[in-house]
Amino acid sequence: MNIKFVGTGSGKTSLKRFYSSLLFKVEDYNLLIDCGDGISKALLEQEIHFNQINGILISHLHPDHFSGLFTLLVQMKLNERKEELDLFIHEAIIEQVKKSILQFYIFIERINFDIVFNAFGDEETIKIKSNFSFLSRQNSHLEKYKAYDNEYKLKFNSSSFLFKHDDKLVFYTADIGKEKDLFLFEENHFHVMITEISHIGLGEVLSAFKKMSPEKLILTHISDDEEHLIDELFVKLKVPNFERIFKAYDGMILTI
Repeated sequence: MNIKFVGTGSGKTSLKRFYSSLLFKVEDYNLLIDCGDGISKALLEQEIHFNQINGILISHLHPDHFSGLFTLLVQMKLNERKEELDLFIHEAIIEQVKKSILQFYIFIERINFDIVFNAFGDEETIKIKSNFSFLSRQNSHLEKYKAYDNEYKLKFNSSSFLFKHDDKLVFYTADIGKEKDLFLFEENHFHVMITEISHIGLGEVLSAFKKMSPEKLILTHISDDEEHLIDELFVKLKVPNFERIFKAYDGMILTI
């Protein structure tokens, strides 16, 4: 399994980083995790053809994780895609996503390829291939929006994921809200833990790393304003196995 960091930036637009997005390549299947604003340009820069993507998994509907979907679908159409595309969306928000696609005048019958909407729930293992799957658990990132459920008739869901390829486990926090979210899958021993670093303190991340001891810790979702703090702490830190902690950058490839 190869993981390519298509983008590693935070929600604040950067000239150095695209918004956070990962591409999992497992044999002949390419799964894109999140597709925020600018994803089409990010893929071009990383020399990833739009039609190489077999599936897209959305963690939540903030613009830096979702709003590039519409442009990406249009680019696939313009590049004469024929193969079907899997969209993996949490069951709580899948109808909102379908409506959003229509509101951008993207009609399935006019784009010449099928979109397969795959709804998933929490604690449900979704098999993408016989040896590649993911499990979703909801984190606290959008808890502050729950008060708007009735007023705007919207559903709110923010997922963290545990990916499994053969016997290898990868935990991806996506965007989270509290320290407890770092332990959503703590009963497992991860080979790799990939965590955002904008909505959670670096000290809390390092504490979780020490407790769960994954083989590698990758920091992503990095803002220009706070990147120097990570670099400074990297210089000062003196912890066991520090060589196992990495700051992600756009285009970085991790082989597991």
